[in-house]
Amino acid sequence: MSRSRTGSYPAAVSLVTLAALALSACSGGTSAPGSAGGKTLVVDTSFNLKTADPGREFEPTGSIVDKALYETLLTFKGGDVTKPLPGLASSYEESPDSKVLTLHLRAGAKFSDGSAVTADDVVFSLTRVIGLKGNPSFLLDGVTVAKKDASTVTLTSEKANPALPNILPNPALGILNAKAVRAQGGTATAADAAEKYLNKSSAGSGPYTLTSFNANTQVVLAKNPKYNGAQKPTYDKIVLRNVQAPTQKLNVQRGDSQIALDLNSDQTAGIAGGLKVLSGPSSDVIFLLLNLDPGVSDATADAKFREAVRKGIDYKSLLTLGGSGSVQPGGVIPSTFVGALPPGQAPARDLAGAKAALAASKIKNPSVKLSYASDLTLDGLSFQSMAERVQAQLKEVGVKVTLAPAPTTTELDNYRNGKEQVGLWYWGPDYPDPSDYLAFLPGGLVGLRAGSKAGADPALTALGEQAATTTDAAGRQKLYEEIQTDLNDDGAFIPLMQPSRHIVAASSVTGLAYNPVWTIDVAELGAK
Repeated sequence: MSRSRTGSYPAAVSLVTLAALALSACSGGTSAPGSAGGKTLVVDTSFNLKTADPGREFEPTGSIVDKALYETLLTFKGGDVTKPLPGLASSYEESPDSKVLTLHLRAGAKFSDGSAVTADDVVFSLTRVIGLKGNPSFLLDGVTVAKKDASTVTLTSEKANPALPNILPNPALGILNAKAVRAQGGTATAADAAEKYLNKSSAGSGPYTLTSFNANTQVVLAKNPKYNGAQKPTYDKIVLRNVQAPTQKLNVQRGDSQIALDLNSDQTAGIAGGLKVLSGPSSDVIFLLLNLDPGVSDATADAKFREAVRKGIDYKSLLTLGGSGSVQPGGVIPSTFVGALPPGQAPARDLAGAKAALAASKIKNPSVKLSYASDLTLDGLSFQSMAERVQAQLKEVGVKVTLAPAPTTTELDNYRNGKEQVGLWYWGPDYPDPSDYLAFLPGGLVGLRAGSKAGADPALTALGEQAATTTDAAGRQKLYEEIQTDLNDDGAFIPLMQPSRHIVAASSVTGLAYNPVWTIDVAELGAK
């Protein structure tokens, strides 16, 4: 997984059908108790949430929350992540070498306490993200933030960084009221003590403020009367509730909620009663990891064995588990992003070829453990079901697969520490740019988890370095395609699918769009 670490260049193909669909249903926003008839929107989702502090937040539910509480310098509209748009910055310019990004702040922007947003707040906020050395800190690796004047900041990168405009919309890079946060122990170092305060009271300029926060049960937001950005919120109150998928379906059907975020294709089949479904492939890529370290597994470290597994998987069969709308990506980069391989280059099952490759490996009676999080579902898809199907498919090849499920908290440690022989995981985009997937290369964050150490493949590493700093759009596309082709031929990763994502909502809710960075933007939602 990525989020749990768990613009000038097109970054992704817009999910047009998702962004454009206005949903219709039987129930509108309810009246909040004591709100004099104000509109309340109730959103049910399965929480993946730890904190509301943007400098530490890097979970999907946290991104929904912080997108509402804090403005970022740049943003995206709806589900269209092809080009960053003005946020707190009204405009920006990139230097010809893509090393310096200059951003001009929007005039009149105010925090929820009425104080003006300044360049000093921006420098403090982004420097704090870097200094905390938390989950989102990598977003600004090699970046220095400086004030040019009262309304202008510069972000200077050590190397060409064409992805930076696409990174800045991430809610973890929300801008804080520096004075308020410093008064609560906020600093740009690991000694920062402001998280407790930020879990009780927001310090942003976003369309909403924080009323209450519980990472296990419920988050409540209230409309920010001082907000003066372009997207005026419709709802006076937002309630995010931690609810499992079966109950989500019941709640939205009887009008107890207006949005359900985590239903699978089976659960949305036959949805009626004035409810409609927003469907399409997610940007999450589910993959198999085969460890290259012979100290972990002699079998998976063998190139012919990995070829046998790659050819032995029945990808079309796996897609049926993901439901209608699921797709098979050509490589580790999802099909909706620039740099994705054409679908025709995706691996296909070749059972005879798989058996031949296994014979060529000379591994007698191969046996491996397939590890995965037993309690993990993604876009309504159970990893248990996928693991069982992979086990059955590889048995046909002649590979014995022993399933080794464990709770997510346990298995994440094994995954991150590179202890899995074969792992079943997924990668959700941290930002909509192919450079996010360089983590799969030797020495990268995910590469290391598969025993792919720095220096293991100098040619592939050089391709990655070139891709990361190339500013020409066509050149970037070509390089990322070449990288994925190399990974598909002999790498540690086998991309399996992008499961479908389904959102159910009431007819009164308009403007709903799935965004791969923050799922939904509650401030963009309207009511009729």
